Amino acid sequence: MKPAARADRVVGTHGGALKVSVRAAAERGKANRAVIRLLADRLDLPESAVVLVAGETSQDKVVEIALDPASVRERLDT
Repeated sequence: MKPAARADRVVGTHGGALKVSVRAAAERGKANRAVIRLLADRLDLPESAVVLVAGETSQDKVVEIALDPASVRERLDT
């Protein structure tokens, strides 16, 4: 995750992980919330279906998505 970027977007993948950038600053959880909103929006899911499970203060995040991996890849490729 890259905070304070020019745009909220899924950049691609690296080592099997998604790379995302968000405009929000990495302060008081703003970037974490932006990542959740971005992924929920791109995957056409409610924000409650995307949960940050690790990496709250790190650029490396682990999220749990209420969708199987194949569906995640398919939705992000469109």
